[in-house]
Amino acid sequence: MAPGTLIEESDDVNGNGYRASLHGTGETNGSNKATSISPIAAVLPSQQSTSETDISSLVAHLSKKYSNPSLQVTPEHTIELSDTPIPQPGPTEVLLHIKCSGICGSDMHLWKHGRIGPLIVKGRCVLGHEAAGVVLAAGDQVSTLRVGDRVAVEPGMPCHECFLCRSGRYNLCESVRFCGVNEGCDGSIRRFMCHEARYCHLMPETMSWRQAALLEPLSVVMHAVSECEGRVALGRPALVCGAGPIGLIALLAARASGAWPLAITDVDETRLDFARKLAPGVHTWKIDAALTDVQNAEMVRKMFGCRGDRDVEQGVPDRDEYLAPQVVLECTGIETSVATAAYSCRRGGLVMVIGVGKSKMNNLPFMHMSLAEIQLKFINRYRDTWPAAMNVLGEGRVLNLDPLVTHTFGLESAVEAMDTCADRSSGSIKIHIVDNIDVA
Repeated sequence: MAPGTLIEESDDVNGNGYRASLHGTGETNGSNKATSISPIAAVLPSQQSTSETDISSLVAHLSKKYSNPSLQVTPEHTIELSDTPIPQPGPTEVLLHIKCSGICGSDMHLWKHGRIGPLIVKGRCVLGHEAAGVVLAAGDQVSTLRVGDRVAVEPGMPCHECFLCRSGRYNLCESVRFCGVNEGCDGSIRRFMCHEARYCHLMPETMSWRQAALLEPLSVVMHAVSECEGRVALGRPALVCGAGPIGLIALLAARASGAWPLAITDVDETRLDFARKLAPGVHTWKIDAALTDVQNAEMVRKMFGCRGDRDVEQGVPDRDEYLAPQVVLECTGIETSVATAAYSCRRGGLVMVIGVGKSKMNNLPFMHMSLAEIQLKFINRYRDTWPAAMNVLGEGRVLNLDPLVTHTFGLESAVEAMDTCADRSSGSIKIHIVDNIDVA
């Protein structure tokens, strides 16, 4: 495929998935025509684990036939597609052919700013952590996966030794290695990568590569909703701040949970229009930069039926305070948006901050939140969400996130994909990078 060519929007697996392809049924392309794939078993017989000698032979074989194009960010805030060595999996790892990887806001942040909080780009690093692929080889201690298995990648690999890991809160492990973020842990926007087998989740046969690559952002939202203490529920009003990928997934998750009325805010009318089409009946408010945080919040609350007659500074209550959203899912990480979320929330409610964009925020209304007993909570990524997320996306019966993928690029056009993501005029929501070559 020529560089810069957009791939037609379509699922690239058939109902039986890649494992069926290994037996000659082939994966489907954009036109739904099967293309044959030479069996990997010709290189490495299907087995549960592989000896180090066999793995070395496989890596040598692959290195002769294929490059490993990898999207790297540099300390100079540049990105480039470079050929990197094909890695050899360790005893507990699997070697994957990455079929689909999504671009996340953190990838953009590392490119444009060179850091996310204390995580600083000090050397070349391969970006990407929303991925799915095929197992090509398994280390000799791997007992759960086989060659040919289709897997979704959970990108964080904790230490399993600290008190947080031992208590099940492995998402808070300070020694976690996270794909495409931590130094020495390259990401998924490349052809071949290694990953710990225990964090490669076997995909249902009917799940597409696109759906599998959406499990990571869905997991963020699912963890946030689970931490909302049951407030995202049938008939309970909810507000989402930010109509980016996470915000839109949060909107759909809240609707699927029965929350109603629902409203979403953003500064971009195009994204709000996308939200209205995605979730018919949702209320939208375009944040007005000419208004204060309190004034924007009053406009938001009116969409829920509040009178808008309160005076926060003077302590005058809204006579319809009960109608205000009792949970706000804040998905922007922007200081003014967090403040608007706090002013929008019902007294005694909860503001769940899903994304944080700054290390410090100095203008949050803590007195208002204190007097109103509004809880301000945060999450860090997710834990134990992949199996449930697969159930949610399975056959689209609970959530259909496919419409969020507005652009799909081939791996050879990964730099163009990043440029498109950076261009707000492109109308992109979620961009996927796919690799449709046949590995044999």
